[in-house]
Amino acid sequence: MQLLILSLILFIGLHLIRVIVPDFRRSIIDKLGKPVWGAVHGILSIVTLLFLAYAFDQARGMYGMLYNPPIWMAHITLTLMLIAMICLVAGFLPAGHIRAKLKFPLLVAIKIWALSHLLANGEPEAIVLFVAFLAWAVLLRISMRQRLRNGEITLPVFVSAKYDLYAVIIGAVLWAVILFKLHELVIGVSPLVM
Repeated sequence: MQLLILSLILFIGLHLIRVIVPDFRRSIIDKLGKPVWGAVHGILSIVTLLFLAYAFDQARGMYGMLYNPPIWMAHITLTLMLIAMICLVAGFLPAGHIRAKLKFPLLVAIKIWALSHLLANGEPEAIVLFVAFLAWAVLLRISMRQRLRNGEITLPVFVSAKYDLYAVIIGAVLWAVILFKLHELVIGVSPLVM
């Protein structure tokens, strides 16, 4: 569990640099340039994500169950994950109604993903992981709201409803791929086995 906590601190800490130590980030960008900072941050993100996956795998099953969620919670999780995938895809497309209304659909997707997995998982390592990601998304949302007030960022402006349709279709396909194959392949557990 210590390894999992360390990996979460490294991964989430790396993604909170702008929130926690913005002057440090600015000084690095001033010294190295934004492309170098982006490359270093991207590489470190991949490394810390791989470390997080390894640490979670090592912690899996070592501590038993804190609680056994009822079977119907898994059905709620599957439904919420469809919504999360639609929000995720909407965050990468020009603004339709979904992106314009949610403002930060990627953060909404992370929050739904984390919350839905908390409903269906009672293992201590899963609870630590999903609570950490939920807290991270909440902190980022607070930071984004502050940056919006300061004029550092702007909200997406509605472009076309066709992007909502694309988000729903691509999100549903992504959800199905994860549900029927990718989750089991990457995580080692099929979400369909309840």
